[in-house]
Amino acid sequence: MGSIRVVNIKVQGGQVKPEPPLTDVASKLGIELDKLVNDINEATKRYKGFTIQVKLIVDEDSKEYDIEIKPPTTTELLLKAVGAKEPSGDPMHNKIGDLSFEKIIEIAILKKPALTAKTLKAAVKTIIGSARSIGITIDGKDGKEVIRDIERGVYDELLAKHEDEWERA
Repeated sequence: MGSIRVVNIKVQGGQVKPEPPLTDVASKLGIELDKLVNDINEATKRYKGFTIQVKLIVDEDSKEYDIEIKPPTTTELLLKAVGAKEPSGDPMHNKIGDLSFEKIIEIAILKKPALTAKTLKAAVKTIIGSARSIGITIDGKDGKEVIRDIERGVYDELLAKHEDEWERA
C-alpha cells in the first residue's frame, strides 16, 4: 500500500458533474474523472437534493480509492421533508410541519449509517424524538403519542413492510 491521500469535498447528492473541484482532484491524483464522478453519484444517490460531505481516500500509488459519505443531519432531512428553513423556536407550541409515519421510516433508513439503533423501530423512535424537538408532528399527532402507538403495536405492519430495506441500508 502506497501513500494515502485524503480529500474532503462537498457535493450535491447524486448530481455530481465532471467540473471543479472534482476535475482538479482527479487530475492532481491521477484518477479517471468519469469513473470518480460515477462512483460518487452512485454512493450519494439516496441523498439527492442535499449537500453531502464526501471523503475520498486515495492510494497514490495504485490510484485506488474509497468513498466515505457523511449523511445530512437528521434535522436537515426533517426540515427539507416539511419544507421549512429552520426549526421551531418553541416546538411545543409552534409547529413547523407534519410528516407521515412512512416519511419518518424513510428518514430513519437514510440515517441508518449514522444511528446507533439496532432495529428499524428504535431508529424510527429516534427520528420521531428529533422531529418533536424541532416542532414537527407525525400524522397530525405529537411525537410522544406516536411513540406510545409504536409501543402498542399500531405501526407493526408498516414497520415490517420496510424491514428488508432497513437491513440493506
